[in-house]
Amino acid sequence: MYTDTRTNMSQRIDEIDKRILYYLALDARNTATTDIAEEMDVTPATIRNRINRLEEQDILRGYLADVDYKSIEGYVTYQFICTAPIPDRFHLGQSAREVSGVVSVRELMSGSTNLIITVVGAGTDEINKIAGELSDLGLKIEDESVIEGEYHTPYNPFGPENISKGPSLTDFMSLAGGAEVVEFTVSEGSQIANKTIEQAVEENLIADEMLVVGIERDGEVLTPKGRTQIQPGDILSLFSKRPLDKSSLDVFGT
Repeated sequence: MYTDTRTNMSQRIDEIDKRILYYLALDARNTATTDIAEEMDVTPATIRNRINRLEEQDILRGYLADVDYKSIEGYVTYQFICTAPIPDRFHLGQSAREVSGVVSVRELMSGSTNLIITVVGAGTDEINKIAGELSDLGLKIEDESVIEGEYHTPYNPFGPENISKGPSLTDFMSLAGGAEVVEFTVSEGSQIANKTIEQAVEENLIADEMLVVGIERDGEVLTPKGRTQIQPGDILSLFSKRPLDKSSLDVFGT
C-alpha cells in the first residue's frame, strides 16, 4: 500500500543550484562537476555537496535515459489520458507504475483527465493488454494516441545568460520514407542569418539532404532561390530526406 508522503514545502535555491540543475537536465551523463565549478567560481567539492543536497530535498529526483522506443523494430509508444477519483489519484498513479510496459505517469491537478500514462509495447496486442490492466486498477481511459516523438530541453532561465538558443519551432511534419518537413523562425545572431542559401550550402550550414522549400517574411511568402538571403525573423520551411538530427538545426538559433 502506498502512502502519499509529499509535502507542499518549497525549497529555496540559488544561482549555483540553478546552474547545476540546468546542466544535469541538459546532459547528466557528460556533465563534470569541475566544469560547473569553474563557471560558477567555486570548488568541485561545493558542486558535489550541492548535488547531494538537491537530491536530499527531492528537487533532483534522478538521472533518466532518453530512450526512443519507436526506433526499435516492432515497438510502439502510447499515451493514455486517464481519470482517477481525486482521493485515489496518487495511489492509482503509483499502482499504474507497477504495470509492465508503463514507463511514466504524470499526475495533473484536475478533477478529470488527471493522469497521463505513457506505455511501451511490442505491438498493439501488448498495448491493449496494458490498457486492460490500467482499467482493472480503476482508471477510466478517456483518450489514447501514439506518441510519434518526444523532445526534452533544460529550463533555459537556469542556464548562463549567453546560452545558445535553438530556432523557434513552429511546425513539424513526418512524411513517408522517413522524410520530414520542419518550420521554424530564424533567431537573431544565428550562424545562418544574413547569408544567402548558396553561401549556407557552401559553408555546410545546410546539409546536402536538406532543402529550403519556403520562406515567409513580414507576412509575405518568398520563393527560395540560391541568392535569397536568410534574415533573422524569417520563417523557414525546411525539407529533409531523412529524420532531422536536432543538432543540424543549431545553426538557425543563437
